[in-house]
Amino acid sequence: MTAAPTPQQFPAWLAQHRGILHKVARAYCRDEDDRQDLLQEMLLRLWQALPRYNPAQAAASTWVYRVALNTAISFYRQHAARHAARAPLPAEVPQPPEAEAPEREQQLRQLEQFIDELRELDKALMLLYLESKSHADIADILGISVSNVATKVSRIKEHLRQRFARQPA
Repeated sequence: MTAAPTPQQFPAWLAQHRGILHKVARAYCRDEDDRQDLLQEMLLRLWQALPRYNPAQAAASTWVYRVALNTAISFYRQHAARHAARAPLPAEVPQPPEAEAPEREQQLRQLEQFIDELRELDKALMLLYLESKSHADIADILGISVSNVATKVSRIKEHLRQRFARQPA
């Protein structure tokens, strides 16, 4: 689409980009209820920002990522106190046995957990990196320089490598 969508075109346009919203929501919310709340907030923010969208300045997917990530980061900060009140089970409490999963699936779950522990900006950066976005696209979406993206990706990857290395085999 070369022009910004009209309010009538918004539902169809949104359907084209819903995958972005779901990826961002999954990255920032593990709880299904929170994820649905975040998705609703992203939809509202996209609708409100629609008149300011300029296709000449950014591709639609870049703009949707920008709005979705900014919304997710704000949502995460607002709800952090609520989640901090949730106490995890102590380590000595027996956990239900997990179903046997292939090693690859286990590694992906660990990677997801490690990324979830990152700061908001780093989490957003890795989400975009894992989506195979170019450094230029990531820089544009997050509003940082391309060299900053490269530096941060390198540092985060090293941090993640170290986290995996510390895991028992």
